[in-house]
Amino acid sequence: MASSESSGGKKKLGQLAATAICGNDITSSCLYVSALATMAAGHLSPFSLLIVAAVLYLFRKIYAEVVGALPLNGGAYNALLNTTSKSRASIAACLTLLSYMATAVISAIEAVHYVGNLWDGLPTIAVTIGLLAVFMVLTIVGITESAKVAIGIFLTHLVTLGLLIITGVVWFFSNDSHLDDNFDMQAPIQRQMIVSGKMLDRAARTAERKNEVIAGVETELRQGTLPESLKALLEEKGVVVEGEEVSAVEGESHRWRIGTGGLEVLIQSEVEEGEERGLAVLTESSLMVALFFGFCAAMLGISGFESSANFVEEQQPGVFPKTLRNMWIAVSILNPAMALLTLTVLPVDEVGFHKGHLLAHIGQLTAGGWLKFLISIDAALVLSGAVLTSYVGVTGLVHRMTLDRCLPQFLLKRNKRFGTTHRIVIAFFLLAVSVLLVTGGALEALAGVYTLSFLLVMVLFAVGNILLKVRRERLPRPERAPWIFVVIATVAVAAAAVGIAIDQPEYFLVFLYYFIPALAVVMVMLWRVGLLKSILGIVQYHSRWVLQFFGHISKGIESKIEEINSQQVVFFTRGDMVDNLRRAVEYVRDNEQTKRIKVVTVAEDISKISDKLEQDLAVLDQAYPEIDLEFVKMEGTFSPALINRLSEEWKIPKNLMFIGSHGEKFKYDQASLGGVRLII
Repeated sequence: MASSESSGGKKKLGQLAATAICGNDITSSCLYVSALATMAAGHLSPFSLLIVAAVLYLFRKIYAEVVGALPLNGGAYNALLNTTSKSRASIAACLTLLSYMATAVISAIEAVHYVGNLWDGLPTIAVTIGLLAVFMVLTIVGITESAKVAIGIFLTHLVTLGLLIITGVVWFFSNDSHLDDNFDMQAPIQRQMIVSGKMLDRAARTAERKNEVIAGVETELRQGTLPESLKALLEEKGVVVEGEEVSAVEGESHRWRIGTGGLEVLIQSEVEEGEERGLAVLTESSLMVALFFGFCAAMLGISGFESSANFVEEQQPGVFPKTLRNMWIAVSILNPAMALLTLTVLPVDEVGFHKGHLLAHIGQLTAGGWLKFLISIDAALVLSGAVLTSYVGVTGLVHRMTLDRCLPQFLLKRNKRFGTTHRIVIAFFLLAVSVLLVTGGALEALAGVYTLSFLLVMVLFAVGNILLKVRRERLPRPERAPWIFVVIATVAVAAAAVGIAIDQPEYFLVFLYYFIPALAVVMVMLWRVGLLKSILGIVQYHSRWVLQFFGHISKGIESKIEEINSQQVVFFTRGDMVDNLRRAVEYVRDNEQTKRIKVVTVAEDISKISDKLEQDLAVLDQAYPEIDLEFVKMEGTFSPALINRLSEEWKIPKNLMFIGSHGEKFKYDQASLGGVRLII
């Protein structure tokens, strides 16, 4: 693995290592996206996945432009932080946090599903919580995802998927495939919803009892009766039942038509001992509707594409666009190939019955138990890698947000023994477990929550690209995404997010249950001075005896406001026009909880600094009396070394140091400046 040294002496990641770290995330999605896409679009799933690949190609350009101009960790949060207000950037951060949370849960539960293929009776929810807890402990003790381990898992995963494709091709030429039946153009396109015994009877908790519930439903259907439990569930899910007439489908012993609206019910005929039987509700759909909702579901297959932008500072120069290319190639080949293989080996209507461990089931059908075992182990490894990536990613993001004063400072406290921010890790674990329990571990629910947050992050990243073009035009960048690419990609991804919200309103509500509180916490932190002043005003409004009683509270609030406002920030200027200085002051006033700004200008000869700059600042000091402006002339050269020295001397974090946009002649990029922010 090729590597170079960073300024701090740490080796940076080469192409293979960087691709492996983010590739483990994005290629793990093919373990479950084929099932979800097929359930949504039927035999059109490969085409839906190809459309996703086309949209992803457009996003390659969008990401390349933004990260090329702003080569800093943080993804969409960083893109918006350097192009618009902190409050807007915080929305992207909250969505990213929710995305990490859902990634951890869906990856963990899918890993358990695949292991469950080898271990009958494995308690899914309990083991998933245990797996999340294991990675919580590993993250706290400081065992993070190493490049070598990531490479090993990534290459093993690619070899395993390649082996599955080869055995599938051999099986195709040796057996009667289902391709012709699945691609019957005369048959209606059917979307499917999988129903469990627990969904029909909340009291059913064991596999035996759930199977009894399904058996009872089957008995009533055979008698020509629509079970009340199934009818109530369909109404709850928004499935229209046009009449209650039940008739068996000719030639099918486990399939019935319900009413006159093209609604069918298929019950899984056989399951292995200890497994649950499934019930599929099949609804007719038009070609365009199926293709669209297939596209919405298939967008889950590119989860992880954004992860490379979250550790770009750890990559060698020029590696980032190569990781985007490599991930795009993987998605464009593997996901459609897995969907096509699925339609070759299985009847399209039965795919949903195996959604939790689809590829392992296909491996068993094409090559036997040995391939099922290999895929299950591989899936558990690569999905566990995605869980660990979530922990590591969320720790870095929350740490950055806390330094930016978007989250409470107590999260920064480090473990005395291991030196890690354990409070962040523990909080993430508790939130992930709550998502797991709220959704009941349902793959569709988890996928809905994750896909919504992930898609909205991508939309905001595209918005960041637009703002970069408009507000930071002078900023150099190695590549520019054409406007038409940005518009098409943004509309496509936004449409997918809306489609999921419409198609799965209950999952949209789960998404809101977590997004709104997270955003509320951040907004309280950003507006906390105003809130504290309001509380202080209420306290001081009351009578004297109340003031005596609450006197210590009043003093405490005043002290806290003063503490928050006392944090200095730095704005480096090269002699900007007064309008640019005004915009810098207004940005700090509107986005930072402080009243103190150091305006610093650096020159090799201080005597050559124009007096006009000091005069302009004096005018601004009078115009903004609530802001304490301090002008500092400094002899020397503006450089990363100077920023590091001033940050240490003045006790001001580098992320609270600001500059204006620079042009091609500027020597340094944003990464070399250590996170100094662009504000004008």
